[in-house]
Amino acid sequence: MIQERLMYYLSEHPSIVNFRWNHTQSWGSTWSFLFTSISAYILLSLLLNLLLFNRRRPVPLGPIPAIHSLSMALISATIFTGILFSAAAEIRDTRWFWRRNKTTAFQWLLCFPLGTRPSGRVFFWSYIFYLTRFLHTLRTFIAILRRRKLSFFRLFNHSILIIMSFLWLEFSQSFQILAILFTTSIYSIVYGYRFWTAIGLRSACFPFVINCQMVLLGCNLICHIGVLLLHLMKGGCNGIGAWGFNSVLNFAILFLFLNFYVKSHLRKKTKTSRSSSEYGDDEGLNLKSDSSTAIMDLNPIGCTKIKGI
Repeated sequence: MIQERLMYYLSEHPSIVNFRWNHTQSWGSTWSFLFTSISAYILLSLLLNLLLFNRRRPVPLGPIPAIHSLSMALISATIFTGILFSAAAEIRDTRWFWRRNKTTAFQWLLCFPLGTRPSGRVFFWSYIFYLTRFLHTLRTFIAILRRRKLSFFRLFNHSILIIMSFLWLEFSQSFQILAILFTTSIYSIVYGYRFWTAIGLRSACFPFVINCQMVLLGCNLICHIGVLLLHLMKGGCNGIGAWGFNSVLNFAILFLFLNFYVKSHLRKKTKTSRSSSEYGDDEGLNLKSDSSTAIMDLNPIGCTKIKGI
């Protein structure tokens, strides 16, 4: 009974089944709203960062970061479950049509047939995913209030995520189901980890958040290649123009992320070599938390405190 009720509210509810993306009924579905909201996000971030420029101490936020992380983890898990059930329901209802066209469920997940319209179950959850991208930007303001550096990558990444989510709906773009499944599964883990550390529990001894982001980018890259192959072999995928634009944006994010990752790794390696040359190989490798030459800040139990991007 519980499973049936859960499947009904996540995939069979009339508001989900009868959903249709249009500019008159769906909030935030116009191009003017998209550009206005992104511009406001960037300007507010820069203004807040400017107002706190001379402040050295972080603004006390209390439980707000932990509440935000917990909320995003639960929302991401809900979207993951909802679009998983909805995709299974769509496969069940349209399997007869695929047999006539010799199309498999996996091919449909990567490549929507030409003429697909943004309506129905999976596009409802794609719309919810699009709306949650605005909640995701709150992470930027939390970071600014904590007096962390406002980077171009952070502003660019959050803005591009909103644009890509909008294009998925506007052009019924192929591949969005798998993209949402990958993203929400990783985000539920990452934000669950951030909530875990925000309430003072043990953090990982390796760059957990960065590794999760690398897995997500790798999965997206592999699926983009699959979409291109199916588009060439099957006679076309729906929304391929938007897919091409999103591919360029994804490669831009991948390039910026790898550039950040390599620079951070080289910087850490350079500092380690300096420490080893000054204090000897053994002392350079065994860093202490109270040493002025320590590279990493260690928590009381000896694990590195990882700061996510």
